[in-house]
Formats: sequence, C-alpha cells, structure tokens
Amino acid sequence: MAKFRYIFIFLALLASACSNTKYLAPNQKLYTGGEIKIEDKDIKKSDAKELKEDLNALLRPQPNSSILGLRFKLWVYNKTRTNKKTGLKHYLNTHIGEPPVLVSSVDLEKNSSILQNRLQNVSYFLAQVAGDTISKGKTAKAVYTVHAGPSYHYRSITFPKSNDDLDTAVAGTSANSLLKAGDKYNLDVIKNERIRIDARLKEEGFFYFAPEDLIMRYDSTVANHQVDMFVKVKDATPDEARWIYKIRDIYVYPKFSLRDTANKLDSAVKYRWYNVIDPKKTVRPFVFKNSVLLHPGDTYNRTKHNASLNRMINLGPFSYVKNRFEDVTPDSPFLDIYYQLTQYKRKALSVDLLARQTSAYYNGTQVNLNFKNRNTFKGAELFLLTLFASTDLQFGGTGNGYNIYQFGIQPSISFPRFVGPLNFSTENAFIPHTILTGGYTLVNRTKLYNLNSFNASFGYSWKPDLHKQHDLNLFNLTYVDAASVSQLYKDSIAKTRNPALAHVINNQFTFGPSYSYTFNNNTDDSRTNSIYYNGKVSESASLLGLIMGADTVAGKVKKVFGTPFNQYVKLENDLRYYHKFTPGLKFATRLQVGVGLSYGNSTMLPYSQQFFIGGPNSLRGFQARSLGPGAYVLPPSLNKGNNFLADESGDIKIEANAEFRPKLFSIVEGALFVDAGNIWLLRPNKLQPSAAFGSNFINQMAVDAGFGFRFNLTVLVLRTDFGFPLIKPELPASQRTVIDGIDYTNARWHGANMIFNLAIGYPF
Repeated sequence: MAKFRYIFIFLALLASACSNTKYLAPNQKLYTGGEIKIEDKDIKKSDAKELKEDLNALLRPQPNSSILGLRFKLWVYNKTRTNKKTGLKHYLNTHIGEPPVLVSSVDLEKNSSILQNRLQNVSYFLAQVAGDTISKGKTAKAVYTVHAGPSYHYRSITFPKSNDDLDTAVAGTSANSLLKAGDKYNLDVIKNERIRIDARLKEEGFFYFAPEDLIMRYDSTVANHQVDMFVKVKDATPDEARWIYKIRDIYVYPKFSLRDTANKLDSAVKYRWYNVIDPKKTVRPFVFKNSVLLHPGDTYNRTKHNASLNRMINLGPFSYVKNRFEDVTPDSPFLDIYYQLTQYKRKALSVDLLARQTSAYYNGTQVNLNFKNRNTFKGAELFLLTLFASTDLQFGGTGNGYNIYQFGIQPSISFPRFVGPLNFSTENAFIPHTILTGGYTLVNRTKLYNLNSFNASFGYSWKPDLHKQHDLNLFNLTYVDAASVSQLYKDSIAKTRNPALAHVINNQFTFGPSYSYTFNNNTDDSRTNSIYYNGKVSESASLLGLIMGADTVAGKVKKVFGTPFNQYVKLENDLRYYHKFTPGLKFATRLQVGVGLSYGNSTMLPYSQQFFIGGPNSLRGFQARSLGPGAYVLPPSLNKGNNFLADESGDIKIEANAEFRPKLFSIVEGALFVDAGNIWLLRPNKLQPSAAFGSNFINQMAVDAGFGFRFNLTVLVLRTDFGFPLIKPELPASQRTVIDGIDYTNARWHGANMIFNLAIGYPF
C-alpha cells in the first residue's frame, strides 16, 4: 500500500508540473528550447555532435530549467504569485521561482545570424542558417536548419622572417604554436595564439609589446578548401614594443600610503640588490630578499615579476601591493620598479564562535579568543595566540552522555622564510614558511577521564607550484598525562579486555618527525578530470628506541623523564579522483590506505595515531567508529551492564568511496554514494579473534550505499546523508550480505539500518 502511495505522490507532482501552461495568457506559448538541425550528410557524426553542442550554447533565451522534464522552478513561480513585497511566498517567488520564458521573446533572425557567424569562425566559411518555430498546443520550440558547407583547413603556417629582435622572438615561438597544418581554421585558436606569443615575449623582455601588435592574415583562395596562415608583426608597431627591456633600480615601500606623493629616494636604504624606503623602520630590509625576484641588469620577465607580487602578499603583514614601472632612459630600454605595499594593522584581537560535527556523532561548539601580531619582530613573522574552550555532545551512536569538554591554549609563530637547518631558494609565487607551535589542552570526557595533553612542533611548509605542497616537521612532541580516571572507565577496560582503552589513559611521550606531500589540481573549475593526493609518513622515537635497546615484549620498557615513550612508523595515503560530466553533474571517488607499525617500546599505536572507520566522512551506513577491527565484534556478555563502548580502532585501514553529485535546483545538490572498507590489527590478538589482517581481508570489507542532499550556502555546505549497510563483516560469513533484507517501506527496517548523517562540507 505504501508503494502505491509513493507512486501517487510522484504522479501528482508530475501533473502539477505539467500544468504550468494553464497560467499562460490566450496568445502566449511557453518556449521549450531550440533545436539545431545539420543538413550536411558529409559531416562526420562526431563533428556534427560537437557543432550542435557549440551552437546550442549560443541560443538565447534559455528555456525554463527542468529536472527530469519537470519545470520545478516555473511551477514554484506560478504557485507563489503574490502582490506582497515580503513574506514566504514573495521569497519563494523571487528567489526560487522562475518566470515563464515565452516563444515571443525568441529573435530567430538574430540567433540565426549569431550561429552563422560562429560557423564561419570555426572553418565553415560558406555556412547558411535559417530559423523557424514549431508549435504544439501551448508550447513552441525553435528549429535552426544549418547548411554548414565544407570546412577549411590550414595548409601552411608562416611566421615572420628575422628582420629585428621582435621578428626573431616571434619566429622563435613557432615550435609551440597552437596553429598546426591540417587543423581546421578556428578564430578562437587564432586569438589564443596571439595571447600565447605575447606571454612568451613578456618572458624575454618585450615589456611594451601587446597581442594587438600582431596581425594574423589568411588566404582562403587556395585549392581544396585550404587556408594559408601568415603571422606578422604590424608595420605600425612602435619602437618601444620592439625593444628588449632590462631592470635598472628596484625600490620597495613597506609602509606606503595613498597620501604619499613623493618618491623619497633620498631616504632609500640599500639592501643587496634592492632599495627599501621606510623612514619609520617598520620592517627590516632583509624581509624582501625572497620576494624581489628580479635583479638590476636582468631582462624583464613577467613570470618573475608576478611571482614577486604574490610573494609580497604571502609575507603576511601586507594587505595590498601596487607596482609601478618607470621607463627611465627614453633612448635605451631600462626600467625602474617601484613596489608600494600597504600594511594591515599590526595587532588584532578577534573572537570566533564555531559550530561543528565530528566523525563520532559529536555536535558541539567552540569559542576561540585570538591575538594576532602580523609583524612580531619586524621580520613579517606572524604570532598567533589562541585561547579556546569547547563542548562536544554525543547525540548518536553508542556513547550517549559521554560528552567531551576541552580547554586550552595554543601559541604559534610563522616565519615567511626557511629558518634553521633547511635553507634553499625558490623562485615561484609561493613563500616558504617555518612554523613553530606549542600548546596545552585539558580534555574532560564526562564520567570517564581527564587528560592533560602538551604538544609542540617545528617544521617547514612550501609549495613548488600551485598544485603541490610539502610539509616537513622536524619534530612533533606530545606528552599525555592522565589527571583522573573514573571507576566506570577502569571497569570498561576489564570487561571489554581492549588494550586500546588502557593505552588512552597511559602517561606517554610521542616525538619524532613527519613528512606530508599533497598534490591537488581540483582548484581549477574548468578541468574535466582532477586529482587530489596526500601521502604522509610519520614516526616516533625510532633512533632513541634503537640506542636505548627498547623492547616491551622482553620487558625492557624505556622511559624519558620517567615516562614511557611510543615507538612506531606510520604511512597514510589518500587518493581522490573527480570527473565532471557537466557543470551540474560530477563524479567523485576516494581511496584511503594506511598502515601503522608499533615496535620496540610499544605494542600498539598511540590512540591519536590509530585508524578508525565509519561515520559521516567515512562509511556512512554505519555508526561512527563502530566497525572492525576485521570481523571482530564485542560479545554482549562482556559489555553487560556497561553503557560505554570504546571506539573500535586498528593498525591498518582500507577505504573506498564513490559518489555521484547532481545539482538539483538553486542551492540544492544531490548525492548517490557507495562506501566500502574496514580496519584491522597488524598482529593477531587472542582477545580479539578475527581482528587481524590476513589473506581473507577482502571478505571482511563492510559495504554501504545511500543518498543525500547538500545545501550550498556559499560560505559553507550543509550536508545530509542517509546510508544503509549492504555487507556487515561482523556477521557470520553466510549472513554478511544483507541487501536482500532492504525494505524502504518498513519503518522497523529504517530504525534498525538507516543511518542519518548531518555534517558540514563534502565528505571528500
């Protein structure tokens, strides 16, 4: 009966959407879009398809948007018509609704002319286009009949001969030309070719050259529908555009104001190859040695100049950078450069109020009080001191009532350069940073324990280019001290026999280096395919443990300042692939593989370094951190009378996710997803049978599926996901596949299997 109810609702919505035309006036017709008909039978199907897509994008106006043929926005507009200027109806009508697009607004002659012009610009010089409308009841569409004719191809590309420096430089770019013999004539490619040549010449000192100084002539009278293309520098190009410019002097103004009208060259302080004009001495001159990439005597190079501007902004204290070039020797090509920098206020105090949702179903708030000094020692150092307090309340999963409260302080200082043992030069647009951090956190988990946690780190972060980043910490130090532990928690350790629980409250040191590499070209929206990869390796006390002969298994537990230290090596990999079918439909996948090996002074990874799985950003059809390790499940008899269940953790993690992301309407996006994965112990543990990684690991993979909605509010993405399990590894092997038991119409099935996730941001 419920199934028929859903069908009835769908049909009702369909009928409502189809009734949009009843709101039209008697002589009005709803425009349903344009159609391109290509009459030329000798055009290849692939070329015809590409042409249709290209020409369809030029048609105006666009018809009302639709989802599966339903014009939802138009339906909202018709249903919410009102004369009021405020209220819900007015908001829905003006922000979500969409007025009808009428066929009377279509200019067939203008569209035909635009299409014909476009065809001529993409090699079809003899093209003809005629437009007409076809009506059906209260709707109508436009049909454009295209007679494209033959396409014209390049027979030869000729660059200028070597008459002067400029002609030589233009000819020198020919090896990378976008114009190739045999390709179709294309005006867009010709425009891009002029821009490409200009960009190349700007790297070689032609400061005043512009794309407009090139003329691209073609001869289409040659036989067999071919074109000869001639790339030529205009005869009227001025001498300044033909000269190769060099740099004479460089001036930096660290405290520039718009009220400053004088150059103040008499107060310039020479530092190596540039001059600093800063009478109040707000910034030390050496600060710019990694930012001023051009030197006196260098040939002007636009890439180095733009990289200098980016680096000056990335220094931190400066909100705005303006540059000026002065042609100082009219009879010979030399330039003076003036960099004028506007500073932020040096000190600032701010308060942040944050709301968050973590992977373990904790919903909470955090208050940060931040003090910031952007130029601490007059070397563009950023000092940040944060005092924070947070509360996380667990509303879902297995830990209701075991809330977490945290209080702490975190000072950090970032130097916009390499400080210490590493010091090498880079000339891209990104400033390297040396980062020193410290901190203290008091963690109070209600009813369970109080922990004191101290941390410190020192390391470097740098980017070779836009898509790559390296993060190297020479040391990370963490010291954990249990201030108090409740009897309930101690009983949980005894009942569950889970050594990970005991390790959480053990006093311990963790110290060692870590290195992370990130590649991400997903920042470019124009890409059809993009990749994100992060790899990280970290370790603790490997050398110290070797020197001291640490061996916990043999009873040789070594200590630092009276406290045992953790010894491990850990490797993590996160690979993501994104494919964009259309601007409104994307496909995203993720693969995570990680392994941690504890040895010497440790029998397990520290709690903060263990792997967990399940929850809003992981396997969404399972409770957070409830899966694994392997096929192990805590027997109910061991947890009798205990409301607290420990987060399941492991030494190995394998997880894979796939998600379709269609845009539905307005700010609403949809998602269909499948997740798979699990965690395992690296070594067998008799207290946790079937928990260790082995040859049958593939049969212990959990699988779920589901759907969700994302509300893109620009400043953040609010996400809701509904997941349900397909394979449960903790069940007996013959019962793990539970897909046969799925019943969307059964409320009991929903309560037992459907997991609702509320989160901020995309899962990956």
